[in-house]
Amino acid sequence: MSTSVVLQQMGVITILVAIGIYLYKKKVVDSTVSQKLSVIVMDICNPALIMASILSGNITATHKDLITAMILGASFYAGLVILGFIFPFIIKSDKNSRRFYNLMTVYTNVGFIGIPVARAILPENAILYVIVCNVMYCLLFYTHGVVVLSNGKEKINLKKIFSPGTIMAVLSLVIFWFGITPPPIISNSISFIGNATVFLSMTLLGVSIARSKIADGLKNVRIWIYIVLRMIALPIGMFFVLRALRFDSVTVLALCLMASMPVGNLPLIQAEKTGEDTSLLSSAITISTIASIFIITILMSIFTSAF
Repeated sequence: MSTSVVLQQMGVITILVAIGIYLYKKKVVDSTVSQKLSVIVMDICNPALIMASILSGNITATHKDLITAMILGASFYAGLVILGFIFPFIIKSDKNSRRFYNLMTVYTNVGFIGIPVARAILPENAILYVIVCNVMYCLLFYTHGVVVLSNGKEKINLKKIFSPGTIMAVLSLVIFWFGITPPPIISNSISFIGNATVFLSMTLLGVSIARSKIADGLKNVRIWIYIVLRMIALPIGMFFVLRALRFDSVTVLALCLMASMPVGNLPLIQAEKTGEDTSLLSSAITISTIASIFIITILMSIFTSAF
């Protein structure tokens, strides 16, 4: 994919985000509507987009490619877990904030933002890496994530691992592996539902930005250090390592895109449920999400031009 295509697609995404900001300012979409639409996107549209990508017939990847994606995905998240424990000490965060920076390092928005963005700017085969990253995310968050957030006080919740998104992701991999072809009425329905994902998710992202207190996050120096190290330095480092190991362009671009995602919402939701002070997470999500639009555009354009 050429640099111009990446720029065009990210330009489209920016316009969709702007529409979300406009709709919130005009009070067409409020917090209640946004919350309900987010559930639809996460539990219905996003899973459908994953499945539609597999059923499109445009994926030319092999079983070997899927195995490679699973190994690299597992290695990627294993590295993030280690980095999550180290990162708070690198930026010298206070003791109370360490667990939040730990979670921010590991759990970025590979689903709500990652899936539609990858679908928009990457080749079809890249969806395998996106699916694997989303499965790893869910497996880890409700095990490792909840333990880190509660300082070991909360138990692992295995039931929550099996969300609609995780189930559909695993099912998509099974369908890909065995070459299953569902009836047209099923595949067409899934395709139509999945097509709504990019518009809805990016519009809701704009709504989220519009209702956030951006000024609070802008003043936090550690959030900016996080953005530089986690969202810029890490993808660049991964790019050179993967290139040195002679992985193909799809593999490199997919993993680097996943590495440049902004802070995810799940740690914030979980922290709110337990009555934690979520001001740091909220600010980090807002600032990193806004920054990601520019970071992804620049990094992916540079990485794409290197091939």
